[in-house]
Amino acid sequence: MKTRKFENSNLEVGLRRSSCTPLKAPMKKLIISLALLTSSFSALGADMSKGADNFYKSDKVTAQKVTFKNQYNMTVAGNLFVPNDLNQGAKHPAIVVGHPMGAVKEQSANLYAQKLAEQGFVALSLDLSFWGESEGQPRNAVLPDVYTEDFSAAVDFLGTRPLVDRDRIGVLGICGSGGLVISAAKLTRE
Repeated sequence: MKTRKFENSNLEVGLRRSSCTPLKAPMKKLIISLALLTSSFSALGADMSKGADNFYKSDKVTAQKVTFKNQYNMTVAGNLFVPNDLNQGAKHPAIVVGHPMGAVKEQSANLYAQKLAEQGFVALSLDLSFWGESEGQPRNAVLPDVYTEDFSAAVDFLGTRPLVDRDRIGVLGICGSGGLVISAAKLTRE
């Protein structure tokens, strides 16, 4: 076994001859071809991500894009999900659904909101400020106080909807936004 001493160091490393056999030319070509083919699929998938429509869509609910302002006068974007069979003459419980930190509503909050709407809730998924379709610069900023206000503003927004019972509005925070909804609950009368 040969050894090699690194410059400016007392470290000495043992070097062994490889026990692997070298790849033959046809095998190298096959591996390179597979690598190029795989990378082209990845690139194709990345190019298709804008406008991709591969998220869950319930046929039992109606979805509507909505916006509202928080106390900082920033526009917060959301999707309002209403069960198709909802009694239009009554007031119903509602729930706000917040996405995980580093995500947008389409990645998980929409799924939860639709599933809750299928159970009879009027559900609102939202993009927290600085994320997704909501306003805020710099993009992807992490500002828990503003996020907490977004949840409070979402509750206020739902309370103005004719189908919603203002006394029965809940908030669900997925993952990182779970702690934010606790802060919003402490600060919001509702």
